[in-house]
Amino acid sequence: MPTLSVLCLGDVVGNPGREALKRGLKPLQEQFQPDFTVVNVENSAGGFGITLKIYDELCSLPIDLFTSGNHIFDKKEAVAQFDKFELLVRPYNWPSNPLGKGWLSLEKKGKKLAVLQLIGRAFMPAYDCPFKAADSVLETIKAQTPCIVVDFHAEATSEKQALGWYLDGRVSCVYGTHTHVMTADDRLLEKGTAYISDIGMTGATNGILGMEKDPIIGKFLNQMPTHFEPVKHAKSALSGIFLTLDQESGKALSIERIQRDIC
Repeated sequence: MPTLSVLCLGDVVGNPGREALKRGLKPLQEQFQPDFTVVNVENSAGGFGITLKIYDELCSLPIDLFTSGNHIFDKKEAVAQFDKFELLVRPYNWPSNPLGKGWLSLEKKGKKLAVLQLIGRAFMPAYDCPFKAADSVLETIKAQTPCIVVDFHAEATSEKQALGWYLDGRVSCVYGTHTHVMTADDRLLEKGTAYISDIGMTGATNGILGMEKDPIIGKFLNQMPTHFEPVKHAKSALSGIFLTLDQESGKALSIERIQRDIC
């Protein structure tokens, strides 16, 4: 049975996340030997958004495609140059047909993978329906390849699980991003789709979701506006999953959680 493997890493948060990625990615790739590597980078610029400079920096690493989320248009300079982010997908169900692409397909050494980005609506802004958005595009994607992974950038685990079951048997994997906390519910669903509610983050573990902890604690205590920024003196980690797919059917054969400390 010909197989296809994918390494997917969670939200890269600021400079600590980028440094952890630089130090930890190649050892992971040497261990798992993935055919494709996909990394979420929507928090890579100071914890909010991405810049062209940082995108170019990340493109120097052995990464095949970048996913994003609700912060992808936070940097005005990025919006003005968005056509240069050729290997980046933004949420497909972002309203009003925004810049960029919501899915991309890749081919390498005779193997083909498609990555679709969707964003949730529970406890989030008024994005278009991710369920209907998936319905509208999946047949187009399947014409390219049956191996389809979905980065579902969403807050509520119930919404993530609902999409996982809704797409079971129609895509290879639905994995969650956005909460920066890895969940332990990785499994193969009934019709062959791999699922996990969140693959965690790549960033500082001695903070809160990769950010300095004191301002966040202070906000919970006094409810006053404050400035969040990535941890300055970080102990970092990489989090994600490793997938093995049946190349012909697109069904998932296995899903494995990955967490590696980068001191």
